[in-house]
Amino acid sequence: MSWCPPYRSSKFRHVYGKASTKDHGYHGIPITHSVHDNHYCSVNPRFIAIVTECSGGGAFLVLSIHHTGRVDPHHPRVCGHSARVLDVKWNPFDDHCIASCSEDCTVKLWDIPARGVHQNMTLPRKELQGHTRRVNLIEWHPTAKDLLVSSAYDYKVMVWDVSVCGSVLRNPVRVISLHSELVLSMSFNNDGSSLATTSLDRKIRVLDPRTGRLIQVSSYKHHRASKVVFIGDQNMLFSTGSSPWNQRQITLWDPDDLSEPLLEEEVDGAAGVLFPFYDPDTHILYLAGKGDGNIRYYEISPEKPYVQFLTEYYSLLPQKGLGVMPKRGLDVSSCEVFRFYRLVTIKDLVEPLSMIVPRRSPKTFQEDIFPMTAGNEAALTAQQWLSGINRGPVLMCLKPGTKVANPYPETPPGRGLSSLCFQGGVPGRPGSTEQAFLQEQLSYQDAKYPREVADLSGWQPDETQAPGWAYTHQTQAAITPHCCEPSECPPPRTESELLHAFYRQQEEIRGLKDQLNQRKVQITQLELEIKNARNNMRATF
Repeated sequence: MSWCPPYRSSKFRHVYGKASTKDHGYHGIPITHSVHDNHYCSVNPRFIAIVTECSGGGAFLVLSIHHTGRVDPHHPRVCGHSARVLDVKWNPFDDHCIASCSEDCTVKLWDIPARGVHQNMTLPRKELQGHTRRVNLIEWHPTAKDLLVSSAYDYKVMVWDVSVCGSVLRNPVRVISLHSELVLSMSFNNDGSSLATTSLDRKIRVLDPRTGRLIQVSSYKHHRASKVVFIGDQNMLFSTGSSPWNQRQITLWDPDDLSEPLLEEEVDGAAGVLFPFYDPDTHILYLAGKGDGNIRYYEISPEKPYVQFLTEYYSLLPQKGLGVMPKRGLDVSSCEVFRFYRLVTIKDLVEPLSMIVPRRSPKTFQEDIFPMTAGNEAALTAQQWLSGINRGPVLMCLKPGTKVANPYPETPPGRGLSSLCFQGGVPGRPGSTEQAFLQEQLSYQDAKYPREVADLSGWQPDETQAPGWAYTHQTQAAITPHCCEPSECPPPRTESELLHAFYRQQEEIRGLKDQLNQRKVQITQLELEIKNARNNMRATF
């Protein structure tokens, strides 16, 4: 009988985890105490967002990715929700746009300034009001621009087109009512044509997010699924959950047939939920348990035994949630193939953890471990996807200085003045162009509102913006350039600009009030110290 090696050959056999030093972590962050099984952290190459504990509402912290070390406890936050924030996700095609969902039954989109958050943000760019109970999960579409999926305690999954005009959206493009229990996780396949979900009834469902049609549902009795992720490049589903004997399990499925799993394996007897993270470039799947200090790595292959255990990272610090850096934000010069941001509540710490492939010459670009990967360009617009078009992600090369052309034709921008609700002309005005219409509107606004910024008595603020105007951080920079003082800036020309100027003034007033309240507290403390000193002197003499 021939000898069989205990491990099959793999270039990732010796992947190891390297935790950051103390100076490169984020300290002093009051991580949320919410008991939901979410990640509470989202990362992109520019910013990191962490859901924080907040009294009297919901808030999350947005820091520059280079803002390491101890964080000021009074650092400004995004605090526009009236109840606890449950999930945050960065837009994969816009590093300055982030979505958040909350127990206040809303989903909100925020535009983060290029220089970061320097004062509390309370006014979102868009607010999605469709759910009747608290919203617990949100996911961006992997290839289509401006498409967001949300699920809530009303057991509904809603698909939103956030490129629609207006700051308050109440009508999603699709409402999916296939679940009878709370949805616990959602995962898109590679091109976003299918959506896999798990719920409290412990079943896995594969559905069509365009039509809401149920494609497959599991009926397997020996696996109670908690989290699910598409192994998109190999047309498989991977789920974590528990057995009838409360042993944590991992299970691999064929998404076209959920009657029996391809593979079922017990992990251990711990109680925390296992979060799966899949890297399609290296075919490595990472398992991180809530409350665990270790992270396991597996390699996925299309042939049996499908899942091959590689190794494990150990730490004495348990994690509450994890964020993952997109591939375009990794350090390829050190052969970093994956990076976690571990939320450690017992130390108020967010710890970066790099997964590194050991190589003799790491400074040389390693093409075999860094193939073409999904970039930050959308493959199609929301309207194209809704019309039935499917496209895979636009790939990019991680080699420094390499530019790969987009194989798909350029799509028109989805936000700003160019996203007005007409194509090629104004409805009812054949032959009119966008530029002519804009010029006509500006002339009309000049005649209707010939007043200064300080004069705001002639209008009442409402919850919607002027038709066709989508507010972004680029728009704010255009209204208030950084190169001049506020007194030197030209006066706004439209009602929408007046409204934005008014909101900015209100934000400045709130900031000044906060500073005044802090000074009052300091004065009160000084008066108390003076009073105590006088009493001590009287007692002495």
